[in-house]
Amino acid sequence: MAALGWLTPRRRSATARSVLAGEASAEAARKSSQEHPGLAGAAREPEFPVLGDLRAAAFFDLDNTVMQGAALFHFGRGLYKRKFFETRELARFAWQQAWFRLAGVEDPEHMQEARDSALSIVKGHRVAELETIGEEIYDEYMADRIWPGTRALAQAHLDAGQKVWLVTAAPVEIAQVIARRLGLTGALGTVAESVDGVYTGRLVGEPLHGPAKAEAVRALAAAEGLDLSRCAAYSDSHNDIPMLSLVGHPYAINPDTKLRRHARDKDWRLRDYRTGRKAARVGIPAAAGVGAVAGGTAAAIALSRRRR
Repeated sequence: MAALGWLTPRRRSATARSVLAGEASAEAARKSSQEHPGLAGAAREPEFPVLGDLRAAAFFDLDNTVMQGAALFHFGRGLYKRKFFETRELARFAWQQAWFRLAGVEDPEHMQEARDSALSIVKGHRVAELETIGEEIYDEYMADRIWPGTRALAQAHLDAGQKVWLVTAAPVEIAQVIARRLGLTGALGTVAESVDGVYTGRLVGEPLHGPAKAEAVRALAAAEGLDLSRCAAYSDSHNDIPMLSLVGHPYAINPDTKLRRHARDKDWRLRDYRTGRKAARVGIPAAAGVGAVAGGTAAAIALSRRRR
């Protein structure tokens, strides 16, 4: 019993010392935060997107960033269903889509071939007709392929009161349908020439791809009075590094190998929704250099949607 009596006060003393140490540590931390207020939030990442920051906006690539696969290929499937072209052309679309999904990157040669095929198919059709069909095709082939994670990122910007734009090499009519159905602000895309509301089978300028996307974003930001250092951009492809480099908050979404490597080198944020694994944050994005200057003509055309 004497031994027990000797142990009990020691336990109490140890507990008291622990409490004292904890209180002292808490008091020191409180004093430090008062003397150096910047340290209090240093470990916490600032809230983003910033609520009510109307000089900020978000720009999202479409294919494999917002939607699984390529919008143009899904559009081709819908046109085939409506007898716009023959089986052998569908086979070419299917091969291009399979390549895109397996490779996980935008192959310029395949994308150019797909655009040429689509232009030849829509030649002679009215713009209004394709816009109506685009609504139907979205429901049939695209709605179920939207990445929920990317959709949530876009919604966060909308909830913060910011505008959200799709920026894609897909035809602007398709891009605008998708943007409208997702509740986004609008879309920049490749413009096909039309005369009196009928497609001619030619492009106006060039596809909105690579550096042209950066120029479109730059032009839109100037027109909207945006501060690009406060804006965000999202893409899966290294082809969009010029656009991502233009903003203060670049995100690599489902990135290809080259973009993943670049994002790690630049401490950009990364999100990968392809496997269901928890998204990994590479780092806090920082403003980087301006993208290439090529493609300004296509960007201006995409903004104005001039019809000839």
